[in-house]
Amino acid sequence: MATKVVMAQLSPTMEEGKLIEWKISEGDPVAQGDIVAEIETDKANMDVEAMGAGVLRKIVVQAGATVPVGTLIGIISEPDEDIESLLSEAEAEPAVVVSEEPSRSPEEKPAKGEAPAADETAAGAEAAEDAEEPAAAARPTETEPEAEGGRVRASPVARKMAAEKGIELGTIAGSGPGGRILKADVEAAMAGPAAAVRAPAAGAIGGAEPAAEPRLRDERVEASQMRKAIARRLTESIGPVPHFYLTIEVDMERALDMRSELNARAEDFKIGVNDILLKTAAEALVRHPQVNASWDEDAIQFHGSVDLGIAVAVDGGLITPVLRAADRKGLRRISLESADLIERARARKLVPEEYQGATFSVSNLGMSGIDEFTAVINPPEAAILAVGMTQEKPVVEGGEVTVRRRMRVTMSCDHRVVDGAIGSAFLATFKEMLEIPLAMVL
Repeated sequence: MATKVVMAQLSPTMEEGKLIEWKISEGDPVAQGDIVAEIETDKANMDVEAMGAGVLRKIVVQAGATVPVGTLIGIISEPDEDIESLLSEAEAEPAVVVSEEPSRSPEEKPAKGEAPAADETAAGAEAAEDAEEPAAAARPTETEPEAEGGRVRASPVARKMAAEKGIELGTIAGSGPGGRILKADVEAAMAGPAAAVRAPAAGAIGGAEPAAEPRLRDERVEASQMRKAIARRLTESIGPVPHFYLTIEVDMERALDMRSELNARAEDFKIGVNDILLKTAAEALVRHPQVNASWDEDAIQFHGSVDLGIAVAVDGGLITPVLRAADRKGLRRISLESADLIERARARKLVPEEYQGATFSVSNLGMSGIDEFTAVINPPEAAILAVGMTQEKPVVEGGEVTVRRRMRVTMSCDHRVVDGAIGSAFLATFKEMLEIPLAMVL
């Protein structure tokens, strides 16, 4: 019996996925449980396992395409099994998005009640650039542009660019489906020898220096699934969630001295500043459970475990792997587990349960040279701590000026859950524990 390979919902927030690559080719044998494809979700790259055995009879969606959850992307069956009915279903499904959102020509307008495309909302925006035509894998492609009533097939942006640069579309080989000419094809033609002939003569006025080559270029890049998810989450946070901010400066002398002493004794690991911050935050949250909470419609949900989100910058976005039960772990365990989570986050190898469900987050940009900043709360968490760099500063102690290592932290609070007094008390405890590390054991 034929088995469908579909774009599975691999995380609760996933609405669409990008097919990065097929691990096998049409006609290759497949056993149940084999990895057949790799998909980019809103947070990580994940493997797709075969739910049946046989051979990969048809690749319906090609690598590079972005399609909604539930879309048929391939078919596994016996070599001689009839799969025409499944292919007919695929052709009847909504259009597949390849690389970018479908482009509209300037004359086309959204239907009544239809939300405008993102590029149409910007002032003076033109049609989306070079979104390829939807195509099932069964549709043949050609290497040369296909004429439709004598008109060469090209995207609106490619057509406009060619007209502006004086390039005949008929001389360009299109790389899109059916030989459709895309913006990249026109750019490639412009970079060829003919481009130099069409370029304006340099130094024509009074022997002036030739104009320098452009250092930047106009480009519309498809948003990754992660970046789309970030955009959705930020919209859900900064608007609906009533933020307020509390900033405090911490003397880091004793904490950094303690770190040096511990690392001098450690053999199989090294404690980082961030590890100390995570441990301190976890202890402070135990003493102020109102901050380790979430707004839940008409109630406040207090959490029985401190699960810390660690903000990690990755290519194309940000992800927050979660250090579970941080309140029940020592510095050594926090150091080892957080290092593993961060490494796999950067390699995009986390599974959903490893980056979802934090109760409080810490974002540290100190290593990037940032003095202080404010962070956006990640709902349904009630707060996030933004950590700046530790730097030497002149301070007054006992009437004398001395140099101390100081750090500024800012907590963003959801005012529905955390009031100013609660947030201030938490930060006071956080500060005390860093300035007097023994306060953690009191």
